Amino acid sequence: MSSSLLRHLAIGLVSVSLVACSTSPTGRSQLTLLPDSQLNEMGVASFTEMKSNLPTTSSTNVTQNVQCVADRIISVLPDQYRDQAWEVVVFDDEQVNAFALPGNKIGVYTGLLEVAENQSQLAAVVGHEVGHVMARHGNERVSTQLATSQALALGYQLSGEDSATKAAIFQGLGIGAQVGIILPFSRTHESEADQIGLELMAKAGFNPEESVTLWQNMSKVGSSDTPEFLSTHPSHNSRIAGLKEHMAEPKQIYASLKARNQTANCY
Repeated sequence: MSSSLLRHLAIGLVSVSLVACSTSPTGRSQLTLLPDSQLNEMGVASFTEMKSNLPTTSSTNVTQNVQCVADRIISVLPDQYRDQAWEVVVFDDEQVNAFALPGNKIGVYTGLLEVAENQSQLAAVVGHEVGHVMARHGNERVSTQLATSQALALGYQLSGEDSATKAAIFQGLGIGAQVGIILPFSRTHESEADQIGLELMAKAGFNPEESVTLWQNMSKVGSSDTPEFLSTHPSHNSRIAGLKEHMAEPKQIYASLKARNQTANCY
C-alpha cells in the first residue's frame, strides 16, 4: 500500500477522533460522537421490544430479590444516574446473563440466578452492567464503528480507481480494523465495567470478593474455543485476574460498612 494512502487513512481517523472526546469514570479517553439522549431512546426502544417478546418471571420472591439488589446498586450511583426512574425486569429465560441499557433499564435472566449463588454474586453482575451505562460504552462502541467505517470509506475514495487489488486491500483493512480496533475496545469495556462494578457493589454493601467466585462459577458453566484476541470479552482467567488486581479498595469499603452493620441484606 502506498505511503500516500496510509497518510490519508491516518488523517481520516485522527480528524474523526477529534470531533468528540470524553473521559470515562476510570479516566480513560474515549470517543463519543452521539448525544446521550439518542442512546437513551435506543435503549428504551430495545427494552420495550424485549418485554414484548420475552416472558417475565412469575415468582414474586425472585422479582423482589433482584429489585432489592438493583436498588442497592442504584442508591450509590452518581446523582445523574441515581436520580432517574430505573426499570428492572426479570426475564424467564435460561440465558446466564443480565444487561443494563441507556435509558435506565436493567434486565436479568433467570438463568443467571442459577449461577449467581447469593446476593453479592448477583450484585457483581448488576454492578458490572450498570458500569457499562455509566461509562457510556454503548455510545463509544457505536462511535468507534462509525469512525472506523468513515475513515475506511475516505481512504477508499482517495486511493484511485477501482481494481481487484484495491478491493482486496480494503477488505483486509476492514478485517484489520475489526481485530485491531473494535474487538480490543470491547475487551477494554468489559474490564472497565468490572472495575466500576466492583466499586459499586462494595459501596452498596455487597462483598466484592464474591465477584471472583461468580466468575469461577461462570467458567464451570461453559467456555469458548474462540481465542481471546478474537473475542469481545476477556477470558475467565483474565477477568478474574483483573478483578483481583482492583480488589483492595472495594474490600476496604465493604469492611468499613460491615463494621458499621450497614451491609446489604436482600436475601
